[in-house]
Amino acid sequence: MQLLISDANILIDLEEGRLLAAFFQLPYKFCVPDILFYEELEEQHGYLIEFGLDVREIQADAMLYADEIIKKFNGPSRNDLFALALARQEGCPLLTGDAKLRRAAEKEAVIVMGTLWAVEALVTHGLVSKDGASESYEWMRGAGRRLPWKDAYERLSNLP
Repeated sequence: MQLLISDANILIDLEEGRLLAAFFQLPYKFCVPDILFYEELEEQHGYLIEFGLDVREIQADAMLYADEIIKKFNGPSRNDLFALALARQEGCPLLTGDAKLRRAAEKEAVIVMGTLWAVEALVTHGLVSKDGASESYEWMRGAGRRLPWKDAYERLSNLP
């Protein structure tokens, strides 16, 4: 099962879209850095562990790398850059809905996928209908989540 490292942003997008239960049914293992979990998610989103979210420690070499990229990129948060460091440590893609983190990951040659990919994966794997995904986008939009809405609906309509 492929491992995917997530930032907090994408999990909150999916929560607002009422898609978390379905998301954790996808054939992937989802993980966040321990620092990010304890500082950003544990208090209000600790239940994600019950869904299957894995929390991993960043190893010493990756922590040194994290220190380097924290100095290099001043747009993404420190915790977001820890997610990038963990993705690089594990040699796997990064899930993020944050444009600044996406750009940093691309500059660091880490594969990046976002909220649109996650919603499309749910539809493709038959866990959510296209109508259900559209409704989820409306919930996200109503909650003030920032996505490229035109692209989101266009890409959704182009799915088989």
